[in-house]
Amino acid sequence: MKVAIQGERGSFSHEAAEKMLPGCTVVPCARSAEVFDRVGRGTAAAAVIPIENTLAGTVAEHADLLVLRDVFIQGECRLRIVHNLIAAPGVKLSAVRRALSHPVALDQCRDFFRKHPQIEAVPFYDTAGSVKHVITAKLRDAVGIAGRHAAREYSGKILQAGIEDDKSNFTRFFLIRKSNGVLRGGARERERNRGSASSAVRFRGLIPRGANKTSIAFKVKNVPGALFKSLSVFALRDISLSKIESRPMRGRPWEYVFYVDFLRGDDEPARNALRHLGEVADFVKVLGIYPGA
Repeated sequence: MKVAIQGERGSFSHEAAEKMLPGCTVVPCARSAEVFDRVGRGTAAAAVIPIENTLAGTVAEHADLLVLRDVFIQGECRLRIVHNLIAAPGVKLSAVRRALSHPVALDQCRDFFRKHPQIEAVPFYDTAGSVKHVITAKLRDAVGIAGRHAAREYSGKILQAGIEDDKSNFTRFFLIRKSNGVLRGGARERERNRGSASSAVRFRGLIPRGANKTSIAFKVKNVPGALFKSLSVFALRDISLSKIESRPMRGRPWEYVFYVDFLRGDDEPARNALRHLGEVADFVKVLGIYPGA
């Protein structure tokens, strides 16, 4: 199975893909949009994307793309993120003057840079990509910051392990596939949805066995009580929310989409809550129904 990831081989996304789909063939992509393009065109059967980090928060671009593209979340995993200083063979820490990595990774290693002011933090497009660059270019004064997977992939030398500030540093990854339908609600589409509200029908063959978690996105009118009414559809049915967050809509200044994860799969209370939400929201999109990590 071909699985698209953003970044190079040896990245944390690569590690997560192998954890979720053992034996898969990883297809590295330079940009996040390319990952979604490959899934949409069918040149990759699935993709594994980071969606949230315990220190850096939500990966905004991926959250936006989940709403814009016809994809469906089928699973999630949590990966412990350990950052390592990785150099070309023979390089010593005393010679290092630059550390390359993804900006989010650099931000998670602030204490290391405070203790080593002689080393400059240099943003790079990918964690594993920084190691690949350092090794292939045979840089003697630079290192990459990435996981052990990258050190193995490119035969790099770990000069210092576990340089992240917080040892409870985790990233949540989604497994996504091409969707064969979306559940939408709101005034203009309510009639269309009324006759076929079952997620099992709309996402036939996409909901994994044991699914007990749902991710959705919805938009409400900017009127008093709109968000309260939207959230009440879950409270009335004793459905627990594990996350709620808002994101601005591109091209629609001062309008926002709410992202919600709730702890139910494709059952009657969840379907009733989504039907009810469709009556009070401008639109609702089910992003995925999957087994929680």
